[in-house]
Amino acid sequence: QVQLVESGGGLVQAGGSLRLSCAASGRTFSVYSMGWFRQAPGKEREFVASIHWNSGRTLYSDSVKGRFTISRDNAKNTVYLQMNGLKPEDTAVYYCNADRGLIAAARAGEYWGEGTQITVSS
Repeated sequence: QVQLVESGGGLVQAGGSLRLSCAASGRTFSVYSMGWFRQAPGKEREFVASIHWNSGRTLYSDSVKGRFTISRDNAKNTVYLQMNGLKPEDTAVYYCNADRGLIAAARAGEYWGEGTQITVSS
């Protein structure tokens, strides 16, 4: 089992920045790919970004590419999502995700955090 706890959510004005953190525990963090998904009210959960545990390859949805950056610190068992240039349409609950394999838009990982709310005001 992997336990994931997100933090860093909140209210921000359009154009602002936030950094989400996800602390992992329970297993060897360095061998897990990590990702972020989000779910807006009335919409399905969607892929945001991921980072592969071995190659370090990062993937981003088209909607956040160039604005969001995913990174990880294996020494701290933490994955981050730096969000710049936030837009009202980025408003959602953001979920941390972990898996031994690839995490991508078509393949969510096995483990989930409980989510953290991001609200972007116009």
